[in-house]
Amino acid sequence: MLAIADHADLDNGPRTKSGTERMCAVTRQVAPIDDLIRFVLSPSGETVPDLKRKLPGRGLWVSLSHAAVAEAARRNVFARSFKRDVQVSKTLADDVERMMVRGVSEALAMTAKAGQVISGFSKVEGAIEGRQAVALIHATDGAPDGIRKLNAKLAAARRENSTESGNFPVISVLTTDELDLALGRANVVHAALLAGPASKTFLARCQTLTRFRGTGGGHDGGIDQNN
Repeated sequence: MLAIADHADLDNGPRTKSGTERMCAVTRQVAPIDDLIRFVLSPSGETVPDLKRKLPGRGLWVSLSHAAVAEAARRNVFARSFKRDVQVSKTLADDVERMMVRGVSEALAMTAKAGQVISGFSKVEGAIEGRQAVALIHATDGAPDGIRKLNAKLAAARRENSTESGNFPVISVLTTDELDLALGRANVVHAALLAGPASKTFLARCQTLTRFRGTGGGHDGGIDQNN
């Protein structure tokens, strides 16, 4: 069980040359702000996740973890830290995850509008063979056979171009329905990401969601760094 102190230093924390750090109100461990989620209170006293760290008011920080946020809500750490009556949803951790999924979907939609997404099995296969793709996307509920074939195609392309370096993410964080909604078309199971600024934003949000969920790679839901 995670230990919780009676008080968290709201929005305070050590500042280092490499960036700002804060203390998790649940674990009491100091970590970079990218490893934490900031929460603020609305005027009515409702706990609000501040995923972009821009909302006004004092902030309370919790580790970037579904388990840590659920524990913070269960043990009433918000009321103790803000020292006032606080409205905390019992589904706070799930609410945060839904917000993150929405952020990922919005980023993918913007990436598609920028022309940096290709969808459909054959087109994705062609993007891999033509060395256009910088990441591979699978629906979390996609058929294992199609996922396996494209992953094998990717592995073969990487072997043929052994001089290439760096990671090639294989992403599986959205369902088919979520991919459909983001890309504005039906039955999207596979997609390929092309290079560009919008792609970087999408990848960053996928990484945050994956870390929050605590999931690994593959179509079980996560990001697999295929070297």
